[in-house]
Amino acid sequence: MVDTHCHLYDEAFDADRDEAVSRAVAAGVDMMLLPGIDSTSHSRQEALASSHPQYFRQMMGLHPTSVSENFEAELAIVHEKLFAPAADYVGVGEIGLDLYWDKTYLEQQREVLKRQMRWARELGLPVCLHVRKAYNELFALLRDLNFGTYSGVMHCFGGSVQEAHRAVEMGFYIGIGGVVTFKNATLAAVAAAVPLERILLETDAPYLAPVPYRGKRNESAYIPIIAAKIAEVRSISTDEVAAVTTTSAQSLFRL
Repeated sequence: MVDTHCHLYDEAFDADRDEAVSRAVAAGVDMMLLPGIDSTSHSRQEALASSHPQYFRQMMGLHPTSVSENFEAELAIVHEKLFAPAADYVGVGEIGLDLYWDKTYLEQQREVLKRQMRWARELGLPVCLHVRKAYNELFALLRDLNFGTYSGVMHCFGGSVQEAHRAVEMGFYIGIGGVVTFKNATLAAVAAAVPLERILLETDAPYLAPVPYRGKRNESAYIPIIAAKIAEVRSISTDEVAAVTTTSAQSLFRL
């Protein structure tokens, strides 16, 4: 299986990072994708990817919550990395809009997202979108960009079934993680409603661990729990979920 979104380079894994990688592989997760956040974490991300090249691939992008007065400097770093002659990124991300914590830099977030979406299109790479309390704003921005069909994933999907269908119609995959196991989670309805071929597995580790680990550190080894829950709500086998989502991840990110 593929964990299409995890931050195993985060400080939360400093004490047992290699063990976490081993647990993931033992659980059947033999590929993990590392999204970029901002310049404060690039070196950690790159070090992890280079230490286990058989298990990790990288994305690069400026996270919306890292957008502030210095966004031009941060974007310049992202651009340099993405367009470097030896660049080997599988996607542009994680990028997007986040209005959960703060709306101060909404206009800057929009500009940063548009620019990175255009870079992804220029490079022929999929995007990994982070959207929090901002689906209406995102769909409006995508209409303005008017690319036609999009290539990418709406990571850690938090919208409605209707919004999920809208995203799929535009060409996006739906990233489903540990929240699908939470009691009364809308994500379970999304996981049951959208085409299985449009679902990707992810953990967003160290965040959003699935039940029975909710509230604790998340890790890529918990991907089978997420796959099992999707299988349960769709009344199919976990093996089918694993097989189809792996094929989709390999197709989207050219793994």
